[in-house]
Amino acid sequence: MRSDQEMINMLVDFAMNDNRIRLVTLEGSRTNKNIPTDTFQDYDISYFVTENDSFKENDQWLKIFGNRTMMQKPEDMELFPSELGNWFSYIILFEDGNKLDLTLIPIDEVGDYFANSDGLVEVLLDKDTLIKNELLADDRHYWITKPTAREFDDCCNEFWMVSTYVVKGLARKEILFAIDHLNEVARPNLLRMMAWQIGSEQGYSFSVGKNYKFIDRYLLIEDWEALLSTYSENSYQNMWQSLFTCYELFRKYSKAVAENLGYKYLDYDEAITKYTEDIYNSLM
Repeated sequence: MRSDQEMINMLVDFAMNDNRIRLVTLEGSRTNKNIPTDTFQDYDISYFVTENDSFKENDQWLKIFGNRTMMQKPEDMELFPSELGNWFSYIILFEDGNKLDLTLIPIDEVGDYFANSDGLVEVLLDKDTLIKNELLADDRHYWITKPTAREFDDCCNEFWMVSTYVVKGLARKEILFAIDHLNEVARPNLLRMMAWQIGSEQGYSFSVGKNYKFIDRYLLIEDWEALLSTYSENSYQNMWQSLFTCYELFRKYSKAVAENLGYKYLDYDEAITKYTEDIYNSLM
């Protein structure tokens, strides 16, 4: 596998020798000093170009970056409509295991790019000195934030209300419906509440990572194991147990957040727990 420096040098050298490319940036986890480096990190590169069309005419120019195992061009797909406007991207897995996420951005959109940046950006090449001030990449955009009283209540309301859809799916024997609502709405709000509790005790100056991937570092081992157990969804009984475990965890962490921040703990919990238990008992 090519090293980090070999990959960066290759990507910058190509841009240096192509007059259409005026600015090159590196984004994402490779700019984040709080993320341990490993061989699975993508190279998230943006080329700011004078025009896109000549690049998009064919893919031959990409061969210089190495032999490909697979490539995806999201903005050239019919099933998944483009969301990047005038931008055009290539997601490439190379035979040596390196992965490149390369985006072509019109040079006249450089202002919008930096205005909407998440802060994890490094400038690798700037031919026209477009960036006047030094950029220091940080993950501040992803730090845990202190919830307002309304945000706290909204999270509680959403968790408990959507849980009734999980119950409905299980009662109707529509397990995929139940799984979807647990995975897409209920558990994400449990994870949000857990992060808020961590922040309320340890401060709001760090991130628990994309998809809460580092949250286990801050949880009691028994809570981490309980959370993992809620991903057991391969039967109706396991789904019921996963839902009840989510209830227990959400109750524990939301009560802690309410106490730590002086917020009111409303009675969604008692009402929906009774509703769930009544339906569960009627089916057993």
